[in-house]
Amino acid sequence: MPYLVKKFFIMLLTLFCISLAVFFAFHVIPGDPAMLILGTEASEKSLEQLREQLGTNKSLWEQYTSWVGNALLYHDFGYSLKYNKSVAELLRGRIAVTALLGALALCLVLVFGVVLGMVYGKSKNRLVQSLSGLLSVLGISTPGFFLSLIVIWVFGLTLKVFTPGRYERLSVNPASFFRFMIFPAFTIAVPQIAVLAKYLAAAIRQESASGYVRTAKSRGNSEWRLLFRHIFKNAVVSVVPLLGMIVGSIFSGSIIVEQVFGIPGVGRLLISAVTFRDFPLAEAIIMYIAAVVVLVNFVVDIIVQALDPRIRLEG
Repeated sequence: MPYLVKKFFIMLLTLFCISLAVFFAFHVIPGDPAMLILGTEASEKSLEQLREQLGTNKSLWEQYTSWVGNALLYHDFGYSLKYNKSVAELLRGRIAVTALLGALALCLVLVFGVVLGMVYGKSKNRLVQSLSGLLSVLGISTPGFFLSLIVIWVFGLTLKVFTPGRYERLSVNPASFFRFMIFPAFTIAVPQIAVLAKYLAAAIRQESASGYVRTAKSRGNSEWRLLFRHIFKNAVVSVVPLLGMIVGSIFSGSIIVEQVFGIPGVGRLLISAVTFRDFPLAEAIIMYIAAVVVLVNFVVDIIVQALDPRIRLEG
């Protein structure tokens, strides 16, 4: 319990620091939101009235406390400068789209990353090891936007498995929704599959050289029995903390992929908000992504402790 309480307060402190950084970073950027909305031809009186309505005529600290207080107490993140709608209303539908895309990508990462990691880690064939290293480098180093274009060209334009840009909502056509979403999810997952497979393979090789494995072999246990009953169980403990980083990478990767594939999610909305300098909307989206990543890392810490209570993480 003391460990969990400590981690919980560290999580809250992290979110507080992120909120400070995000808020003040956007507000030190030159530019007047009121002038952005009304235009340069607006009168000074109109500008002052809108500044008072938006609260930008107050000090930065007053604006920050008002922003945080409204968000925590009323789930009110203000109004979008571009769309002239409540930020919460804009995010409500798009969060579900991004969450489903991230969940699909994470499932692909876990399935293919674990399978490939086990194959690479257990194989002693030099060709397989060389191929695994090459695929890992290609998967990690290929930019998301370039991989998105390749996937669209191969599966969308050449094989015509899906129609690029033709997104359909889950409530309208579930089959079409998942048939379309699996390709951007795969695009997001590829670099993370390479990372997970590489780390898991290294952990399996390290565990395979341990003394308890040699002892188990001397008792007549088969290679695959050793892998599933002993090696994988211990190797996965060192890989679980990597999942927190993978989730963060999935959300950051979805920002570009959503834009390329034309998915109406949070990532595409963030690019629009930053381009238009829509500060309330951009701040809310960044805080949402940060909260998800921090929460996932908190859960990962708990899982690591449950898998191996001997581990004591200092943080």
